[in-house]
Amino acid sequence: MKAPAAPEQDFLSNPEILKNYSLLREIGVFKHIDLLNKEIRDYKTLLAGAGDIFQRTSIDEILDAAVWQISDHFLPSFIIFLWKPHQNKDDIVVRSYKNYKQVDQNVGIQSISSFEPFFKQYPKPIAFEMFAFQARDQISPENLEPLNVLDPELLIPILGPSGLYGIVVVGRKMLEEEYFSKELLFLEQLMSFVSLAIQNHLHYEYSVRDVKTGLFNHGFFMTRLNEEIIRTQRTGEIASLMVIDVDKFKNFNDSYGHLAGDRVLESLAHTIKQTVRAGDVPSRFGGEEFTILLPNTAREMAWIVAERLRNAIAAMKVPWEPPLPQVTISLGVVSFEKSTNAGAEEIIHRADEALYQSKENGRNRTTVWGAGLLFKMQRNQKTA
Repeated sequence: MKAPAAPEQDFLSNPEILKNYSLLREIGVFKHIDLLNKEIRDYKTLLAGAGDIFQRTSIDEILDAAVWQISDHFLPSFIIFLWKPHQNKDDIVVRSYKNYKQVDQNVGIQSISSFEPFFKQYPKPIAFEMFAFQARDQISPENLEPLNVLDPELLIPILGPSGLYGIVVVGRKMLEEEYFSKELLFLEQLMSFVSLAIQNHLHYEYSVRDVKTGLFNHGFFMTRLNEEIIRTQRTGEIASLMVIDVDKFKNFNDSYGHLAGDRVLESLAHTIKQTVRAGDVPSRFGGEEFTILLPNTAREMAWIVAERLRNAIAAMKVPWEPPLPQVTISLGVVSFEKSTNAGAEEIIHRADEALYQSKENGRNRTTVWGAGLLFKMQRNQKTA
């Protein structure tokens, strides 16, 4: 049985078409059909790219997917994402790509906030030369100079309800001279999908993250703790919980002000993120108290992780003028497994009891709930 003919073949085999073939070719019908087919292919590519972008589960993955879509379509000499991870702060993350791969590159741009008024007014991809001309009265030469050094072909804004999320800086094509109007439309549509994917991700992040520290919030922590209790009961594995409190935190607020206290919490959260392992769940429990859920972690390893974090905090420098006193933390650690037979509240209570002992015994130390003599001897040997 023959496969059905393609629509193009049906069209070309029509006797009326064959009879008037020369006329149709002369007036450009076939050329127009080719253009329509190309547009259809472009839209299919765009929809496939959008599907790939929406499947990604992190900002980095979304940006990687966008790079592949842009590179496959145009083969630019470079792509640079200037990404603003926190809408209420000026600092940015830079991702530079060449030949589909991420590369280290110092672009010399510290903030994109000065570009926001322009792109709110002109929210589309724009040739850099035109941007530099039109924005000359809105953006200072110092902010434009790093882009002049990069010598890009295009700037593409990533906009959302909260403003300018980022800017994509695209280099010149490696095989052709310029970007055409339809290609700019493709990029605009692609970036609308990237922007929506980022918005979705941010909305999720805002729902599970503490705004001040960027760590997981209390609600997410409780959900994960209950999930981990169920998992340990099902698998027989051991997990641990760490409760952390900043020593004498009230002194920072009383002596240096609440902004200094906030900076301490932000610096501490950053150090926690840098210190914990992949798969651990750091969260802000409330005030100056933090928790870290440690899946697949027995008591001995939990103590090692806690001590590594305690030492990292003790060595942490908090940027502030005048200089702040050294920050230290006290920690309480508890492990749980199938035989523990305790719910979330009881496990937290035990970790709090261990934390209380750390405070009572002089602060800046780790106490493990229910640790026996053998464990204490092993711990003392490790620290001797």
